Amino acid sequence: MLRFLTAGESHGRALVVILEGLPAGLTVDVDGIARDLRRRQGGYGRGRRMAIESDRADIISGVRAGETLGGPVAMLIENRDWPNWQHTMRAGVEPPPDAGGARRGPVTRPRPGHADLAGGAKYERDDLRDVLERASARETAARVAAGALARQLLARTGIRITSHVFTIGGFTLANRSQVDFARAQTLPDDSPLRCVDDGLQQQMIAEIDRAKEAGDTIGGAFEVIATGVPVGLGSYVQWDRKLDGRFAQALMSIPAIKAVGIGLGPDAATRPGSRVHDEIVRGDAARPTGLARPTNNAGGLEGGVTNGEDVRVSAYMKPISTLMKPLRSVDLSTMTESPAAIERSDVCAVPAAAVVGEAMVALVLADALLERFGGDSMTALERAMQSADATLRARFAR
Repeated sequence: MLRFLTAGESHGRALVVILEGLPAGLTVDVDGIARDLRRRQGGYGRGRRMAIESDRADIISGVRAGETLGGPVAMLIENRDWPNWQHTMRAGVEPPPDAGGARRGPVTRPRPGHADLAGGAKYERDDLRDVLERASARETAARVAAGALARQLLARTGIRITSHVFTIGGFTLANRSQVDFARAQTLPDDSPLRCVDDGLQQQMIAEIDRAKEAGDTIGGAFEVIATGVPVGLGSYVQWDRKLDGRFAQALMSIPAIKAVGIGLGPDAATRPGSRVHDEIVRGDAARPTGLARPTNNAGGLEGGVTNGEDVRVSAYMKPISTLMKPLRSVDLSTMTESPAAIERSDVCAVPAAAVVGEAMVALVLADALLERFGGDSMTALERAMQSADATLRARFAR
């Protein structure tokens, strides 16, 4: 129902994203898109490029007079550093006479942990820059722009999304399930690591500093929380319609994410069933079913279907592959051992990855919402949701 494609290279002229499937009549908040792009560039441990780029998404189709038209929305995010890369990243065979930037040589020393070697082998490229430019996490800026529009669609229907970081290196927040949506939502946009525990956050910052001093990198984990999610998104009838599987695929597609959890996540494997499954009790009239859960270990999903509780999805990020003190590699031009290549990079990008995670969760939820309720316009979507809510309330009123 809702799909997107991105194009562009890390140091190319621009990133492009096309988002198809938004209903007509959604009021677009351009400042909201800019805010999410700005949040993606923040966080302690980011590299020098964040001081160069100031991302802005220019809408070039699909919106008129501030409202979606029902057709594809196309956005362009220009790379401000492009003048310094015109010679290296030119599209033509020969560079224009006025092309700027250094004449950079080919990249032939793959970085362990990056797509360099596997991508070069797959696409038969001798210069690994042809691989790393597209495999770079810079592409996620386009995802955040698309996710910002999905977030605005969800907000119109009462669904809100936030995130928080609960692990950096060896430091982990105790009992993150106690961090509810309201608590995570209070984190300011300029929070260094988006951690709700200030004392722990300072320890995490010190850990990042130690990694930087050692020429190393460090990973961590974050959780995305969505509240106001209606009952019945997703399905258990086929493997590819299960919503937890769709979340896992979306989050695992973010560069450096190596594991995904729903609710308790991996901790569910170490507990007895009596301490995993969420009991069902009588709730208040605000809930369409009139039922509630004292706990939310399932993360708002049972059988691949939303159950009305907050959706909680966690993602685990490995350390970034570019090290200032590089690991051993092989120079593919001579097949001799050599240190891996060094590209401009971050020490830690977990807070930024959390913003990308929000975008991917928003896109999956918006797709599932449109799949369940349909509607080519916002008024049709809202009408269908109101009807479904009334039907659900009537059913459980018995």
